[in-house]
Amino acid sequence: MKHLKRLFDIDPWKLTTTQLHSDDMRLQESLTSTGNGYMGMRGNFEEGFGGDHHQGTYIAGVWYPDKTRVGWWKNGYPEYFGKVINAINFIAMDLYINDKKIDLATTSISDFYQELDMKHGILSRTFTADIDGLKVTFNFERFLSLVTKELAVINLKATVLEGSGTLKVVSKLDNNVQNEDSNYDEMFWEERNTGVSPEGHSFVTAQTIPNNFNIEQFTITAEMSHSTNVAATPAKETGFLSATETFVYDVAAGNEIDLTKHVIIVTSRDIAENEQLQTADQLMLDATALSFAELKTLHASVWEKRWELADVMIDGDDEAQQGIRFNLFQLFSTYYGEDERLNIGPKGFTGEKYGGATYWDTEAYAVPLYLALADPKVTRNLLKYRHNQLPEAHHNARQQGLKGALYPMVTFTGVECHNEWEITFEEIHRNGAIAYAVYNYTNYTGDRDYLENEGLQVLTEIARFWADRVHYSKRNKKYMIHGVTGPNEYENNVNNNWYTNLIATWVLKYTLESYRSFDNVSSVAISEEETAKWEDIIANMYYPTDEELGVFVQHDTFLDKDLMPVTDLTAKDVPLNQNWSWDHILRSCFIKQADVLQGIYFFNNEFTMEEKRRNFDFYEPMTVHESSLSPCIHSILAAELGMEDKAIEMYQRTARLDLDNYNNDTEDGLHITSMTGSWLAIVQGFAQMKTFNETLSFSPFLPKQWNKYAFHINYRGRLLYIVVAEDVSITLLSGEPLDVTIYNEVHKVTDTINVALNK
Repeated sequence: MKHLKRLFDIDPWKLTTTQLHSDDMRLQESLTSTGNGYMGMRGNFEEGFGGDHHQGTYIAGVWYPDKTRVGWWKNGYPEYFGKVINAINFIAMDLYINDKKIDLATTSISDFYQELDMKHGILSRTFTADIDGLKVTFNFERFLSLVTKELAVINLKATVLEGSGTLKVVSKLDNNVQNEDSNYDEMFWEERNTGVSPEGHSFVTAQTIPNNFNIEQFTITAEMSHSTNVAATPAKETGFLSATETFVYDVAAGNEIDLTKHVIIVTSRDIAENEQLQTADQLMLDATALSFAELKTLHASVWEKRWELADVMIDGDDEAQQGIRFNLFQLFSTYYGEDERLNIGPKGFTGEKYGGATYWDTEAYAVPLYLALADPKVTRNLLKYRHNQLPEAHHNARQQGLKGALYPMVTFTGVECHNEWEITFEEIHRNGAIAYAVYNYTNYTGDRDYLENEGLQVLTEIARFWADRVHYSKRNKKYMIHGVTGPNEYENNVNNNWYTNLIATWVLKYTLESYRSFDNVSSVAISEEETAKWEDIIANMYYPTDEELGVFVQHDTFLDKDLMPVTDLTAKDVPLNQNWSWDHILRSCFIKQADVLQGIYFFNNEFTMEEKRRNFDFYEPMTVHESSLSPCIHSILAAELGMEDKAIEMYQRTARLDLDNYNNDTEDGLHITSMTGSWLAIVQGFAQMKTFNETLSFSPFLPKQWNKYAFHINYRGRLLYIVVAEDVSITLLSGEPLDVTIYNEVHKVTDTINVALNK
């Protein structure tokens, strides 16, 4: 039923193509996006592209608030919604042969090749153009430095194959850019200054336009400098929000021009405007003291260091191998935990959809990966991000007339920035995911210091929200939660969503348990009256179930729908969100993503295998997986249930969601937060790694197409290397010996242990 679109060749460490996909340039640009956590960009061409494409460069934490626009205002709506801003195009290097501009949308070229080297974080491209008898091969290489976050480096080599004439390069800083998706061609920048710095570097300083919400205006300064192997003095000019340096070379066959462009970007998030130019100058002097090769080697070595821990090796399936490495590469290009003010946007630096803001995806899907593949401080910074925004979460709850804290569905500052009522008012289950991340961190690391202080503050305020949001049904003598949207966004305004009721009750229970586990807690005070109310809710929460079917019912009236499997749909129906009206979707039984199964995944140890099986068999056939967050949860549960083919199918979907454009929407940008799903599907799915009750356990299986797979994890001060092949091997690379449960048997790992693969 699904038609996949694959633009790049299969390679374990690279994305490569010899085709210029002019009709799919947006998709090609998304897939070749790069970033360094501080800034990032789509895979745009330095010389520009005159056909349909999306020019996009984005800087972490730089955004704009705009008035919430709705057809009918409802009390409780957020005053503004936020969106990521398309920022300065600093890679621009227009090319001219004999004064004729090269545009790959119209210029005839040969020998096109593009490569994204994921192991080293390098994007490169080669093509040959022949104009008026002057035949030149151009080779671009660029990277956003992991060593100096403010630095971008672009190297151009032009090799003259035949003829003679002039070659012109117009290198630009262009801040005259507009947003395409978030506000449809709106300009968010005003000029502050352009010119040449005291050190002789062309620069542009711009500021976001004023807003009406007392949100700071962001100022950025971009500076560029060039080095070339041929003596050339560039002509420097400035324009509106732009600066250019033009190089003109007289060339003949056999000549090679080597031109390196260095760019420094500093913002008011770190540097006051009056200090930006001086800071940029110093960073530029440091960068240009090294050659392009030296800068590239330093940058590549940081990527190699990251891969030493993060890499998942798959032997026997290069498609699967490429998929997991692509996803890990894009995740770490987006976020590596250096800045606690930042979080992980669903599109990262690859597009403007979803406004570039923070969603519950981070806590539900990204935290487990970062716990295992990075220093614990990375995850702690994600938790601090939410703790820092606790006052704003109080504000969100008050807007709804409720006590406690309501964390936002979409945010930059902690204030809700989403303007759809079924999300803003109703998709409140996200509040539980914030609490679950506190539990996940504490349970995984064994570090209870955060829980005792900041964590307990967050938990208590979330618990107070849930205790106020429930209502007591006198008729049923049960607590209920009405008027919600669960994880399945293809149903709105339902009553008693099973998952929402479950996680609300769990928050109350976990908060009380945590509070009571510490002596003389000073960070919070929970009254006896609150305690009694919470315990009553815990004991008397209503959970919709059906005894005959033996399933937890997604919400009160779900079973009244016309239930049918996805296989009854035709190719013209899917994706539903692109072919059906919203009314049609809401009335259908089809499920966007794991809902009941999301709760079973989170609290896996609380359910029997039979409960897991019955619910999986009931809900998965009705799930269209049109959320990028869906396949991984189903893969993990299918693996646990011994449904290996389904587990592998769902892994392939999450691992290659963007590479094969499963949902026909990757041209808008990559699905960054859901990329964690491919790692989760292997480690928590195929290897069945679990950490419930502070016990590390594995029950691996080996997919029949694979010869073996291997990965590292950090766990409680230990570094472990796990290999699943003809047997299961666990090696303790550092740290104290550790008890690990494999296939329900406890083994003490002191160096390497081998256990027969359970087939």
